[in-house]
Amino acid sequence: MNEVTRADIQSARTLIAPYIRNTPVTYDESLGLWIKWENQQVTGAFKPRGALNKMFLLSPEERARGVIAASAGNHGQGVALAAKTATAQVTVYVPEATPRIKVEKMQALGAEVIRFPGLFGDAEAEAIRVAKAQGKVFVSPYNDPRIVAGAGTIALELREQCPDAERWLIPTGGGGLPMGMVAGAAASVRVIGVQSEASPFLYHEFHHGDMSKVVELPSLADGLAGAVEPGAITIAAIHGAADMWLVTETQIAEAIAYAYHQHGQVVEGSGAVGIAAALNGKVPKDGGTVVLVTGGNIDPERHQKICADYGPRMNVDTRD
Repeated sequence: MNEVTRADIQSARTLIAPYIRNTPVTYDESLGLWIKWENQQVTGAFKPRGALNKMFLLSPEERARGVIAASAGNHGQGVALAAKTATAQVTVYVPEATPRIKVEKMQALGAEVIRFPGLFGDAEAEAIRVAKAQGKVFVSPYNDPRIVAGAGTIALELREQCPDAERWLIPTGGGGLPMGMVAGAAASVRVIGVQSEASPFLYHEFHHGDMSKVVELPSLADGLAGAVEPGAITIAAIHGAADMWLVTETQIAEAIAYAYHQHGQVVEGSGAVGIAAALNGKVPKDGGTVVLVTGGNIDPERHQKICADYGPRMNVDTRD
């Protein structure tokens, strides 16, 4: 069953509560909006929410066989943490360009990490093939109702933290997070997905119903990059969002720097796309918007350079 309900999300929240943080929300006066900092989550990203829910719902026999995942980095850390918590072995296939900091964190949590030539879609296809061949559970970063329900627990927190919010800006890669956020949102909230122009797969699905002509380019938002598995539950579910937006690579870099200079927060490119949209005047400054920052796992050298190149005196779009 591919539907994710509010009850599924509530059950996930109860199940994973002892192992995750209820991350903070702060108000940004310059942008006139709220920011939820999932970069302060365990592993530095929101991914343990779904991974823990999935792992705890596997049978003892499935956990004993071990699991296989594909990841651009953050999902792999979440699965590695969940596997360590549940005493299971995990192998994570990652694209060859995965940032070193993410690989090292997966390994520190006990995962075997295999770099696979090509892009995320290539690593994902190989992970699925190997899992089938070895009779192991493949833990998708998005194409799994249990993963989606875990991600949706953020929606329940936001309904308590920002009950009057009218719109949520959600970083979007494979679509599991916006699917969970739509399922957990109040009817009055508009869930808006944000992607990089460099990898706009679900943007094209949302607006044109066709992802076949998308050409993927390198992106600072590496965690959002990659094609979506054929037949994934998120392909239809993304149409439950209110809109899908794109931001440029320069705008993502500006947002990374803004988060650091204005809030002292280390944010990776994937986590910064909502801030990028806000910095460029896509939402009114009326206090009705929540930007979800999904992660902060960025190589320190790259972060330092971006923050140096885009200093604290950036112009913030003043359109209302």
